[in-house]
Amino acid sequence: MNLKKLAILIIIIILTVILAISCGTKGMMRGSFREDRGGWAYVHLEGTSREIGYQHGWHLAAEIDDVLKTLSFYLEKETGRAWSFYREAAEKIFWPKLDWPIRMEIEGIAEGLRARQAGLKYDRFDIAALNGWMELAWYYVPGLDAEKSGGVVKPKAPPYCSAFIATGSYTTDGRIIIAHNAWVEYIIGSRWNVLLDIMPDTGHRILMDALPGFVHSGDDFVVNGAGLLYTETTISQFNGFAKDGTPEFARARKAAQYASSIDDFVRIMTTDGNGAYANDWLMGDLKTNEIARLELGLRNHRVWRTTDGYFVGANFPLDEKLITEETTFDPNNAGQSVYIRRDRWNQLMAENKGTIDVEKAMEFLGDHLDASTGARASNGNVLCGHVDNDPKGLPEFAWPPLFPGGSVQGKATSAALAKEMKMWARMGHPCGEDFLAEPFAAAHPEFAWQLPYLQDMKANPWTLFEGKK
Repeated sequence: MNLKKLAILIIIIILTVILAISCGTKGMMRGSFREDRGGWAYVHLEGTSREIGYQHGWHLAAEIDDVLKTLSFYLEKETGRAWSFYREAAEKIFWPKLDWPIRMEIEGIAEGLRARQAGLKYDRFDIAALNGWMELAWYYVPGLDAEKSGGVVKPKAPPYCSAFIATGSYTTDGRIIIAHNAWVEYIIGSRWNVLLDIMPDTGHRILMDALPGFVHSGDDFVVNGAGLLYTETTISQFNGFAKDGTPEFARARKAAQYASSIDDFVRIMTTDGNGAYANDWLMGDLKTNEIARLELGLRNHRVWRTTDGYFVGANFPLDEKLITEETTFDPNNAGQSVYIRRDRWNQLMAENKGTIDVEKAMEFLGDHLDASTGARASNGNVLCGHVDNDPKGLPEFAWPPLFPGGSVQGKATSAALAKEMKMWARMGHPCGEDFLAEPFAAAHPEFAWQLPYLQDMKANPWTLFEGKK
């Protein structure tokens, strides 16, 4: 064979491979697409678990790469563990407990982002560690630190989120209204800007916000096709982790896809729990107009239900047995942010009884009244948290003075909107204020170490999203 024929043969082989890859990618993508609006990446996914994962990885490859680099940097600084530690923990602790569909979706995400962006070498354990980073960093690691030092576990569960759900005589039409704003470190929260619209081959359709690469919501604002709504806020100063339990992120995703009722949700979330990311879950069922609160620890859980009333979340636990056995939370300290925000929620519910609708829900998420003083403020005591402006920080949650954390986005929906798979979402502080990284770091050099990844968080307008075909 002469050189000319050899060159032609090589070209034919290369073109054949490229065509095969192109056809394979096209087949995996089905009807998926991405739209960027209002600071959000809305991503429509459909198909089998592997196809959904592949589409996710393909459409969000750059964002997943960015968030993995950010977490690797941030968690090593905050916990003293390199990303290799989190990968190994995900492989040994999480992976054996994951159901096959979750495994396939995680495998698909890794495959899709590698196919989209040359040079990326992330695998299933990177994506599993990403999905469970809060469980590992704030629940598993404190236990390891205590074992190493021979001391007691120092809980690091942060004060994530403010939320409410109401129904009956509290809302304008007597039907369910639900709203939630996510609190997290700005270095991470500024990246929490994905809305996933998932149409799986089995189970219910899901509309939820998420961090790039998550198979669950993570800050947990979810509407599913069976008419189930749910959100949550973390339980403060929780202390517990079971390595042999099923990860919270896997149970939350299973509930989103397969729960058709409050009872289903409670059953899924309380089965084989690992204690990590312990939350007070607020749920609603459009079919019955009932709402509920599930306080879920490792060894204890309790459920409250009503068809006429409300439940609020601001990181305060209620069950005395859970508080005593599983937290270091002080229920007698009324000066904590969690109680001040709880009081503000109760004020808003009382003042607006009978007139609560989705527009008011969005206003509530941007509220700046400090219930401890009765005056407007910008601090860690208001529903729209700004700990970066708070000279006391949040000491009960290990956030130091002026820590760059607080509310990073908000979501709200009504029964009428949720029935059509719609929700309102605002990226950035729900009050509309911007966070600018470089001026903040210049004014507070103790946090300048975050600057390689700390970025501006601009407040975008409230935007209505709906599940599309």
